[in-house]
Amino acid sequence: MNKNELHGLWLGLLGVVLFSITLPVTRLAVGTPETPLLTGYFIAFGRAGVAGMLSAVYLFAVKPPIPTLKQCRSLGMVSLGVVFGFPLMTSLAMRYVPAAHASVITGVLPLATAALGARVNRQRPSMGFWLCAVCGCLLVLGFAVLRSGQSGWWLHSADLMLLVAMVLGAIGYVWGGRLSTEMPAQHVISWALVISLPLTLPLAWLSRPLDSVPWSAWAGFAYVSLFSMWLGFFAWYRGLALGGTVRVSQVQLLQPFLGMLFAIPILGESLDLTTLGFGLAVVATVFIGRKMPVHSPAT
Repeated sequence: MNKNELHGLWLGLLGVVLFSITLPVTRLAVGTPETPLLTGYFIAFGRAGVAGMLSAVYLFAVKPPIPTLKQCRSLGMVSLGVVFGFPLMTSLAMRYVPAAHASVITGVLPLATAALGARVNRQRPSMGFWLCAVCGCLLVLGFAVLRSGQSGWWLHSADLMLLVAMVLGAIGYVWGGRLSTEMPAQHVISWALVISLPLTLPLAWLSRPLDSVPWSAWAGFAYVSLFSMWLGFFAWYRGLALGGTVRVSQVQLLQPFLGMLFAIPILGESLDLTTLGFGLAVVATVFIGRKMPVHSPAT
């Protein structure tokens, strides 16, 4: 592994840590069916609107080149995936499922990102790499099924929305990672947010809360607006560009475990031995997967 790949993995890890807090604080912001707070629509469109306005100020200050038509098409894919699709689906789902349950479903995101990234970038992961990726995803999905049986959960609309969110997130990650090889990572997410403002700002206004909500809900909204929707992508897209989408995306296998850990202080959820065991097994697949070769198109 060269220095760029190692640097990319560390940046990817930073992005994953920031993203891991997203589901617990989203749950904090939207509340539960018994105690609803901010709506999922407002969380999704509002966070994109806030981050978009910050991006507009940032781009005005640094004055980067205007994206080309080809780059704008890619920015459209980024917007579809991580400005609209992933935030909307997860925000709507999080009112109905605990953060721990939702966190394990994010385990399918690395495989979706790696598979799509390999296809788009014409990379050839080794069989060992794919086995580790599949093993990690099966572990987190198996955990979800196990927990579903123990607590009486079933595959309802919230689970389906979370699975759709993973696919849309992979689309945004792959196209954003590719664009980050052509422009700075912070410009990628900033342009995607800015071009989305004509939709996100009106939709956020229409879905704004009309009644008062506690400060904790606004704190969750502030986090997803600043870190989940903006600064986290600075590290994540740069990591994908340096280390390669297929390899760095596997760091996301840590996200379910980290999400559960953050849910403890934020929401008061518990971490039992079963959760810890599955989390450690997922970490092991990440470590092994890092050792497996991923061949570029030139080789």
